[in-house]
Amino acid sequence: MNAEKRLAFFQKLAEHIKDPVTELNYSSEFELLIAVMLSAQATDKSVNIATEKLFAVANTPQAILDLGLDNLKKYISNIGLYNSKAANVIKTCQDLLTKHNGQVPQTRDELEMLAGVGRKTANVVLNTAFGKPVMAVDTHIFRVGNRTGLATGKTVLAVEKALLKRIPSQYLLDAHHYLILHGRYTCMARQPKCGSCVVYDECMFKDKEKWAEQ
Repeated sequence: MNAEKRLAFFQKLAEHIKDPVTELNYSSEFELLIAVMLSAQATDKSVNIATEKLFAVANTPQAILDLGLDNLKKYISNIGLYNSKAANVIKTCQDLLTKHNGQVPQTRDELEMLAGVGRKTANVVLNTAFGKPVMAVDTHIFRVGNRTGLATGKTVLAVEKALLKRIPSQYLLDAHHYLILHGRYTCMARQPKCGSCVVYDECMFKDKEKWAEQ
């Protein structure tokens, strides 16, 4: 996809997606961090169901530690991998208190030192909580990047680096949410809605005509 098409691609997404924000519910940097940690291999809807009850009783590192591992598990038991996630949340809360004065760090290196926080989670927090122009690549964005020809790559990191180079600078801050929402609701894995896709003309998906007819 050339530069002219990439610009048109994001112009159209911006016109179509009026509110490019995360669908995870949160009211603080810490709540966002925990919600993103819980969202791995889980839907935002299931995470929101759990965190609505959890954050009502514990929404700081100390409050979650006071809650304890077993009680934390009860609040997030509807989420996949909740046992390991609960253990990571407890460890992260301990580290936030002992190493960061209870505050969420604002660098990728520091975030990735926290239990259960990988590059994708760190990038989501940096982008959404702190307004950093970084790109968190999940399965939706990986698919959209490769399928559309916007940024191709065999690995998540390769797609991330390609996107950072190829996304027009004025759209970089919101690009993560434009792409994830486009992948979640239009450019879906099994049944892409090519017939109603706003970036159909720019997209380089070889099967787009077939899917547009369905």
